[in-house]
Amino acid sequence: MSYRDQKKYFEQLKRYERKFSSEEKKDYTMMLKRHKDDEDLDSVSFAKLKKLYEKYYVNRVRKEFIDPFKN
Repeated sequence: MSYRDQKKYFEQLKRYERKFSSEEKKDYTMMLKRHKDDEDLDSVSFAKLKKLYEKYYVNRVRKEFIDPFKN
């Protein structure tokens, strides 16, 4: 767990805050406060953050379409 990974997770989850349940929102705000204070998360908190990331962030692969007018 590095600060860079932690920062990436928080930046991506920022969009999905409104979708969190009340318990997830409470945990997320606590972790965000610790992150803003430049503290590293412990392994349990980082695991919760990673679980939220995997639950809400969907990394869709963009399809490469072949130009239909090009032969």
